[in-house]
Amino acid sequence: MIVVSARDLTKAYGTDVILDKVSFHINQGDRVGIIGINGAGKTTLLRMLTGELSHEEGDCFISSDLRIGYLKQDAGFDSDKTILEEAQAVFSHFPQMEEEMNQLLQEASDDPEHSEGALRRYDQIRERYDRMGGYSYQSELRGILTSMAFDESMYDKKIRTLSGGEKTRLALAVLLLEKPDILFLDEPTNHLDIGTLKWLEQYLRGYRGTIVLVSHDRYFLNETVTRIFEVENHRLNIYEGNYAFYAAERKVRRETELRTYEKQQKEIARQEEMIRRFKQRGTEKLAKRAASRERQLEHMQRLERPGGEHGKMSLHFHQEFQSGKDVLLAEDVTKSFGYGHERRELFRNVRLDLKRGERVCIVGDNGTGKTTLLRIFLGEIEPGGGRIRIGHNVQFGYYDQGQQLLNDDLTVIEELQDAYHLYTDGELRNILGRFLFRGEQVFLPVGSLSGGEKARLSLLKLMLSGANVLVLDEPTNHLDIESKEVFEEALLDFPGTCIIVSHDRYFLNKIPTRICELSRDGLTEYLGKYDYYVEKKQEQNTREHMKELAAGAGQAAGSGKAAGSEKGVSTAAGPAGQPQPLDGELSPAEQRRLKKEQEAAERRTRRAREAAEADIARLEEEIGQIEKELARPEVMTDAGRLQSLSEELQQRHEALDETYEKWLELQEEV
Repeated sequence: MIVVSARDLTKAYGTDVILDKVSFHINQGDRVGIIGINGAGKTTLLRMLTGELSHEEGDCFISSDLRIGYLKQDAGFDSDKTILEEAQAVFSHFPQMEEEMNQLLQEASDDPEHSEGALRRYDQIRERYDRMGGYSYQSELRGILTSMAFDESMYDKKIRTLSGGEKTRLALAVLLLEKPDILFLDEPTNHLDIGTLKWLEQYLRGYRGTIVLVSHDRYFLNETVTRIFEVENHRLNIYEGNYAFYAAERKVRRETELRTYEKQQKEIARQEEMIRRFKQRGTEKLAKRAASRERQLEHMQRLERPGGEHGKMSLHFHQEFQSGKDVLLAEDVTKSFGYGHERRELFRNVRLDLKRGERVCIVGDNGTGKTTLLRIFLGEIEPGGGRIRIGHNVQFGYYDQGQQLLNDDLTVIEELQDAYHLYTDGELRNILGRFLFRGEQVFLPVGSLSGGEKARLSLLKLMLSGANVLVLDEPTNHLDIESKEVFEEALLDFPGTCIIVSHDRYFLNKIPTRICELSRDGLTEYLGKYDYYVEKKQEQNTREHMKELAAGAGQAAGSGKAAGSEKGVSTAAGPAGQPQPLDGELSPAEQRRLKKEQEAAERRTRRAREAAEADIARLEEEIGQIEKELARPEVMTDAGRLQSLSEELQQRHEALDETYEKWLELQEEV
């Protein structure tokens, strides 16, 4: 069933066309990712779909009986409510129902002769309360708040005191609690750490409604969407797959489009040359032919050069001189904030031995102190303990995620003039043009720039610095996908050293020579990229789980032995006088048995999950076939057939919901 559709949708600001005759449809249950360069019109399209922004031409339709939820990039929360009050407001109907049920029970108790009506009404409300999730909403509320990094200690914080990132996370949490039929999400991954991103991906994969999201997070897109809408040159290109499918298809499509464009350009050049020669000959017959060919050229639909309108950022990092082999050595570094009872330890025992040419990426949960650690390395913050040794000829270049090093009061070109006096204005304008600051844009105040434009300006300053050690704090946060790809290639070509804090998992699968995870107890090293890091973390979690199982089994065995001793049964030796394990230990045979049991349980869960996934695919295919059948003209006029197919469709949807529930439960099992 189509829930959103657009036909010839056009949006312009004066003569500046943003979107031109965009057409598409979105079916119920679709997961659509909208991508494109910064400024292409992604957020504009989202705002038009939600009705927040008007359009000049075309039509836009959303089913009127569907509830819509919209997460903006800037949550805009400014309230005196607490975090908990804002979340509980979603479920305000439940306390009212609870109060009504209590009153009915009290009426039945006070007036037993007329209690039957009150109890009947009570049962009706209780059944509706149960069906709507009244008995589970408190745990659901706390679960989603916890998943969005709001623990119970933060519940009483006023919303107006939260940071921008915290407000965005709260807005997303509230939206997920509301469960609208269509989720419109604008950059939902901003301000989320890797753990929260993984949780959100799993949640959205199981979401029953329709999802339309704008994102530059390639890994997130790969995991959550099934269709890609690419906004480019005011038009919309649709790809029926996830990001990996889009990337492969885009490459093929652009190569085909480029060949077609180049072929047309050759044909135009050939025709123009023939026209020139015909005219040059000066005969009446050839002049007529020249005029005929000119008319053909005028009516030819000329193709635009693929990707040629906006261009790409040109980035190349260089080092003015090489550092020594030993770049940085951190030994037992600790850091705390506050005093007395308010003292909070961020981390301790941080050790890092960084060599020239390495690209070390630091990951960790929000609040672990990753940015603080970078600033300690740079010498901007003193550590609470331990020591930092900087190697010979080390020159740092720093990219801060908040772009606080930029002066909002200067223009773009003044920002560069202030830092690099030896360049002429003409040279600076040429350099800025390579970073997509063209024409009058170089005279814009830095404070008026978007997040992506500030990110490009910061990268430009970093490129000009000639530093041999790049210290980068979330450098891909505000970059569009094309700029990320250019940036990644520049880092891979850089001969110097990099220390990078990032939660961009696609980036983490390309750039690092090793990953270091920061926790309160220091840095844990993983000698590989993101997928390797995830694999090792899973192995570590499995080992810890095995230890817990073994400890539990050991305690149970110890309890049994104690009970046996009380009954006068000897526990010093087993059959044939074989020595038994000490209390809390397991024999090798018992360990093997437990391992086999766990492996068997995992296999059962995996098979059940695969079966559920197969059922989901089958049901979705059947639903698609029924919907196609319903759209046939002869079916639309056959009331009996229409009724039969509608009932079949309803049954399939119900079966699909049940299968998704089963699949979600299996996802949570070991």
